[in-house]
Amino acid sequence: MKKFVIGNLKMNILSMSEREVYLKGMDRVTTGKKFTGTEIILCPPFVHLEGFKKWKNKKVKRGAQDIFFENNGSFTGEISPVMLKNFGCEYVIIGHSERRKYFGESGEFINHKIISALENDLHPILCVGETKAEKDEDYTLEVITRQVKEALVGVSRAKAGQIIIAYEPVWSVGTDALPSANEVMGAKLLIRKILHELFGKKYAEEVAILYGGSVSAKTVQQVCIDLEMDGALIGRESLTPGDFIKIAEIINNS
Repeated sequence: MKKFVIGNLKMNILSMSEREVYLKGMDRVTTGKKFTGTEIILCPPFVHLEGFKKWKNKKVKRGAQDIFFENNGSFTGEISPVMLKNFGCEYVIIGHSERRKYFGESGEFINHKIISALENDLHPILCVGETKAEKDEDYTLEVITRQVKEALVGVSRAKAGQIIIAYEPVWSVGTDALPSANEVMGAKLLIRKILHELFGKKYAEEVAILYGGSVSAKTVQQVCIDLEMDGALIGRESLTPGDFIKIAEIINNS
């Protein structure tokens, strides 16, 4: 299966000049490098999508950080899947923990976004994972099960291969705390089991399962490669091109 290294730039890169510095840096660190079997994807803020579309670097795919489930209409402030396609996006993050926390996105709302992305030939990157409170109450498995099942209601087996699922223990994001190998493997096996139930083994195996949460060049072996994850969803390390591409190289060469 293809591996994925996805950078979520979040609400960063505050100006066009800052964007140009970032893209030039990414050009510099990818020059002369080959990533066989690994897809590198960057998801910038919406205001930078046009700049990223014009960017000539063919080694990096474009994605977005969110989506709305209608193609057009009176939805102030929202971004449609058609807009994303027209601005060069092939991937879109859906259900990130920050969207769930700060904007109250429900499983049903996230499901609408997944369906819309698939209908418009975008690859949804579904984020699932437990908070510290849920972990402390030993609700991790229940939370992951609910989030995956709610998000994939009505998704056909034929579309399963377009989906990427990122397991992100919320309590680990932005910290130096890492889950144990057993915790990550347990989440991975649970997600795969749910996918088997929903789509059957053949189609379930086409879904990539990534790890996200405090991924760095120092931790990627422990939380990703040793556990045979299909790649990583990277936050703060993606803001520094050299650090991001170093992680991509480690995953690609594993």
